[in-house]
Parts: sequence; structure tokens; C-alpha cells
Amino acid sequence: MAAENDAVALLARLVGFDTTSARSNLDLVQFVQEELARHGVESRRVPNADGGKAALHAVLGPAVPGGVALSAHSDCVPVEGQAWAADPFGLRREHGRLIGRGTVDMKGFWGCVMAAVPGLLAKKLARPIHLCLSFDEETTFAGAPLLVDSLPRHGPPPALCIVGEPSRMAPVIAHKGYASWEVAVTGRTGHSSQTHRTANALEAAAEAVVLLKSAARRFAAEGRRAAGFEPPWTTVHTGTFRSGSILNIVPDLAEFVFEVRSVPGDSAEAVRDSLQDFAETVLLPDLRARAPDAQFQITPRCYAPPLDLPATHPLLALAQGCGAVGAPAQVPFATEGGVFQRAGIATLVCGPGDVAQAHQPEEWIAEDQMAACLAFLDRLGDRMAA
Repeated sequence: MAAENDAVALLARLVGFDTTSARSNLDLVQFVQEELARHGVESRRVPNADGGKAALHAVLGPAVPGGVALSAHSDCVPVEGQAWAADPFGLRREHGRLIGRGTVDMKGFWGCVMAAVPGLLAKKLARPIHLCLSFDEETTFAGAPLLVDSLPRHGPPPALCIVGEPSRMAPVIAHKGYASWEVAVTGRTGHSSQTHRTANALEAAAEAVVLLKSAARRFAAEGRRAAGFEPPWTTVHTGTFRSGSILNIVPDLAEFVFEVRSVPGDSAEAVRDSLQDFAETVLLPDLRARAPDAQFQITPRCYAPPLDLPATHPLLALAQGCGAVGAPAQVPFATEGGVFQRAGIATLVCGPGDVAQAHQPEEWIAEDQMAACLAFLDRLGDRMAA
């Protein structure tokens, strides 16, 4: 019960930091570092390029190979435009629910991790438990690659990783990858009666979107199938398109954003590459015949690799032995798990709460899910001490 109360108190402090992705997370990181230091645990920051945000890494137990990482992200989604009954950044406790922005995604898990630290240290761990806290998971996934790439430079990296995204403590062994890009097309403006002297950026961008739609149809009709996903194929989606002012002015700028959610085994980059090839061989020669400076620029926006852990991997048995609930599952949303897996660290997702509550007004996590997570972490400590 003491650990559960500590976890709720720590969650209240974590929720109190507005770590919406557009803001800095440094105050929260400082708080976590101070809490770890109270228990004699050293930690290090992994800052982004401008120093406005940082990931955090700490190690419980000996600096030897074979440990397990517990991974979470510190950022949360905005609250603007949502109907909250009270301050989203003040934790409320109502009828077994803990309400506040980020409670389920995923400060609840991190509150449990922090509350578990004294008990884990008391177990005299034989293999380390790495604490990994990233940033910008909700937007660009920029934090996790920085953190994971830094691990080998600071001692033996973990062999295994458990990402605490909300899964109702079910062991998730696979999810789709996520990648998105921003595209900007430039041409030459002019009066629409003089189209032979202009280069219509809108029309070129529209042709590019048609190519992406054709790719989406191919994946749906004949692409790789991955059981457990809905839909079980890779999807391609164009989400925004901006261009033009009035009908009789030829647009010289068009911008759109597209995404690829790839099943394990498919490459989102292949979709981007086919679009780039189409632009260079078809679109740009046509545009540059009338606008020599015309451009077709594809800028990375976000990339999260897919996750695919074999059901026979010992990590699954370890998680189930610690209290992960039910059969191995697949989920449609992306996590930082693929970043760890790509670095050779076997990874699954298992965390408290239901993703259905994530990003919603009155976001909440059930107290019994927090208790289940604490019990899981306690058993994990026993196995790392064995």
C-alpha cells in the first residue's frame, strides 16, 4: 500500500508539469533526477540540439550486460479545445480513477517506476534495470533515438526493454511502424489565362497525392498481411493539403503531409523513395520547363520503426512471469519500442491503463492498473536479483 500511495503522489507531481510536446520537459527531468538522487541513483541527461529538452537515463544495480530497460516518454498531447471538468494539470482522484493529462499516456507508468525504485534497490540486483525517459514521442519521436544511440557510450546497454505504453498490462509483441513527411512543391505563378507561362504547383502536388493513393490501393489489394492488425496491411494516408488563393491565379506553392503505417516487413521509406523518383522523373521536368527554380522537397516529420518480437522470445515469458496479462497481442499504434528493437534490444510493450483513455478530455488511469504495474515491477526486480 505504501508503494501505491507513493506512486499516486509521484503521478500528481508528474501531471503538474505541462510537458505538452511544444513545451520544454526540463523541469520534469530535473524533478525526476532529484527524486532518483534521494535514493542514491545517479542519472544523466541526453539533450536535444538546442538544449530545450532532454531524455534521461539511469541504471539501478550493477553496470553489467544483460539488463532490462523500462522506457517511457515525458511529453503529452495538448488540452486546448477539450472539455475538462477541472485543471488538466492537477491530478484528481475520483471513484478509483486518477484523472489528468498524461495519466495513462504515460506518466502513470513512470510514476510506478519511480515509486518502485527503493524496493528494486533493496533487492540487491544482480542484473541492472535501466530507466529510460524520452521526449517528443507524441510528435517527432526525436527523443528515443538520441537516448538509445547514447546507451553504448555509457556502459553495457540493456539486453531487453519493456515500454510502458498503456496495454492494460497485456504483453504487446508487435505494432505497426509510423512515418510521416511534409512535402512542399514550388512553381511559378501568373494569370490563369497564361498557363503556358506558369508552373502550377497545386497540380503537381495533386499528381503526387494520386501516386500515394495508388500505393495505398496496392497495399490493400495485394500487400503483405500481418495477422492481428486492423487493417492487416500497410496504409498510406494524406492528411493535409494547402494551396491556391483564387481560381484565376496559378498557385506557385503547394504543401501536403502524408503518413505510412507499415506492418512489420514493409518499408515506409520505399513509399517515400517512389514518390521522390516520380517527382524527379515526371513532375520536376515538367515544372522546370517553365520555372527553372521549381522544387519538390520531402522533409522528414516523424519516424517510428515497427515492432516485431517473436512469440518464442524469452522476453515474453519473462513478462508473463512477472504478471503480464493474457496472450501476446498486436496494437495499431506506434511506440518507441521499434527504436530499441532496431538497436538490437529485444522489446515488448506492457503498461498500465487503457489506450482508449489516451489523448481524451478527462484522461484517466485506473488505480487498480497502477497497483498491477507495481506488482509487475516488484516481480521483475526479483528476477533481476536472481
